[in-house]
Amino acid sequence: MTPLTKGKYTVGLVQSAADMEAAFELRGLCFGMAGGTADAFDAQASHVMVRSHDTDALVATFRMAVFAGADLQKSYAATYYDLTALREFQGTMLELGRFCIHPDHVDPDILRIAWAALTAFVDTNGVQMLFGCSSFSGTDPAPYLDAFALLKARHLGPARWIPQVASDDVYRFGMRLRRTPDLARATAALPPLLRTYLMMGGWVSDHAVIDRAMNTLHVFTALEIGAIPPARKSRLRALV
Repeated sequence: MTPLTKGKYTVGLVQSAADMEAAFELRGLCFGMAGGTADAFDAQASHVMVRSHDTDALVATFRMAVFAGADLQKSYAATYYDLTALREFQGTMLELGRFCIHPDHVDPDILRIAWAALTAFVDTNGVQMLFGCSSFSGTDPAPYLDAFALLKARHLGPARWIPQVASDDVYRFGMRLRRTPDLARATAALPPLLRTYLMMGGWVSDHAVIDRAMNTLHVFTALEIGAIPPARKSRLRALV
């Protein structure tokens, strides 16, 4: 990934042990697990950092790993979801994980430059699908019922690709939830990354995994690159 600068932010790959330590520290802060977010999947991933020019502060980080369909069982998402159907997907796939933005930095340009870097990587490497786990804070579905109702009504994945249940602790909103979503409350409750996926035509699993170790609820999320509206693709490439 070639470093990219826009406005007061620069995005690029982790280059040193100190960079990696800073990324772990930010992940620990955002996920409430100080020093506890490193796992075996970090070794197979490339790690991305967004820094502020003003303070040299690390304001966002994420990791990404490339897979072919036959290798999906080696992905982080396969720990929680049965991805058997997606193994038939023809094309390069990119798993995006541990995406987090420092809670003291709420500038929307941070998310924009992160997506610009992803767009450049996708174009350069011929990626056909992005996927990962989009996290809601906490393990109680109650605050997010409108959001889950919206996901059920508009954003469930196609039957040929949608993951099946593999975890023992899940909330089956696609089956159980009977609710007309309040759109304002639903949209406000969606994590920013998930909201961006959906705006580009992304889709989700029909259930959320309750991850008590990370204190999150998460849904499998995917975005087929070919499904992104041409106008939105143009705007993303213009950022690059």
